[in-house]
Amino acid sequence: MIIFGIDPGVSGGISILENKKVIEVFDMPTMIDGKKNKRQVNGAQVTNIIRERLNDDKEIVVVVEHVNAMPGQGVTSMFNFGQSFGIIKGICSALSLPIYFVRPTKWKKHFNLIKTHKDASRTKVIEIYPEISSKLSKKKDSNKADAVLIARYFNDTQLWFFNNLVLCSEFNDSGAKFMTHFDAH
Repeated sequence: MIIFGIDPGVSGGISILENKKVIEVFDMPTMIDGKKNKRQVNGAQVTNIIRERLNDDKEIVVVVEHVNAMPGQGVTSMFNFGQSFGIIKGICSALSLPIYFVRPTKWKKHFNLIKTHKDASRTKVIEIYPEISSKLSKKKDSNKADAVLIARYFNDTQLWFFNNLVLCSEFNDSGAKFMTHFDAH
């Protein structure tokens, strides 16, 4: 099974895990938009990253961090974040990929990262996967590390359920399967 872990947003990251191994990790692809040169998620590049790994004989799931508004965050930044989140959901729908959502407190608790500094996730990933430390050498790479841990959380806590149980799911108008939150753990 291939698991895409996604930390959404323009500063986010995308990871690809297979059999608990990190296959690749990316900064969230972005592009400049509008007169104010604001960055936004480049949906075409995200689609290409995912599409290149589509394989008829392997199951694929996408796990996205489900983040809410934070106190003090402006309306414009929340709108932009929501737009990024919507792009990810749209891509999964168009590619008919199941999408799961996990709250930050769930995956962070699993890795003992509650009430730690932002860079702690990068340190944790380097402990688990020292072979990719060169891809996480900068402090800004903490978002890529978050994406790795989001995918690994699904692998550690939900993979058995995914493989062995019939999950309740919803189908949207295009026929894409959307899985609901897996906050049970």
